[in-house]
Amino acid sequence: MTRSILVTGATGFIGSRLVEKLVEKEHNVTSLIRKGKHSHPKSRKIIGDLTDSNLDISIEKIDCVFHLASHTPLEKNKKILEKVNLGGTKNLFNQIKDKTKSIIYISGLGVYGDPGEGIVDESFPYNPTTDFVKIRLDAQKFLEKNCKDVGINFSVIHFGDVYGTRGWFYEFLIKRLLKHTFRLPKNGNYYKGFVHIEDAVGSMVSVLENNLKNESYIVADSSPAKFREFVDFTADQIRVKHPGNVPVFLAKAVIGGDLIKLLMTSMKVSNKKISQIYQFKFPSYRDGIPNVISELKSKRLLK
Repeated sequence: MTRSILVTGATGFIGSRLVEKLVEKEHNVTSLIRKGKHSHPKSRKIIGDLTDSNLDISIEKIDCVFHLASHTPLEKNKKILEKVNLGGTKNLFNQIKDKTKSIIYISGLGVYGDPGEGIVDESFPYNPTTDFVKIRLDAQKFLEKNCKDVGINFSVIHFGDVYGTRGWFYEFLIKRLLKHTFRLPKNGNYYKGFVHIEDAVGSMVSVLENNLKNESYIVADSSPAKFREFVDFTADQIRVKHPGNVPVFLAKAVIGGDLIKLLMTSMKVSNKKISQIYQFKFPSYRDGIPNVISELKSKRLLK
């Protein structure tokens, strides 16, 4: 079944791969992109900024909107985060509320805060502990309420740490491991949920194609792992030494308190719910990282 789909954040690491997959499946895809950016050649493009009150989503009918556009935790200015992540979401909704049947909102596991030793699933209460996540959750709650009010189906996907040939895994981990400049905040002994980019995209497409309504999903692979284990395994794959540690206060000074707090929050999650509709290609980072390394080598981004 061919659908009309709008993707925000279509030039980002996850969004660009989502657009590629949707086009491959012959959906009619429109990418909302900022001026100067380039999207998939077979995707229709709307040039605009989510925060622009004159934004014009010139599509008569949209079956689904994937809302991925967001500043990252690297942005330290709370006012900018509110303007883009919350204000931009409200502006987008006002543009599409009379045009779309459903919205799928993409977020992260940070909404669960610090859950302690339990296994987190979709029944866990939200308890965000950083400004970045609080603002993202405000945007989610805004969409939930307003979609319900006007009869739009709304679902949210909370991703673990998505890794692949772009984004943090390549820019902040691989490159720095190769230069021997990467250090683990504190000791790296905190559990994380990881997800290969192919499984991140595949799960989003599954939620779309199963016509699921008003649901939430946690998407991470089947093997929660300590961040140190993940990093050391990556180092082994590219044949470099395991990195040392760095004091937390130094890490915060370099990349910001919100991001470090999110990184160091230990969390084990269950992917049981999403696994009912999607079969993971890479059920463990030990399966996924070699695939990414191979792809980086094929693109000559890694020797």
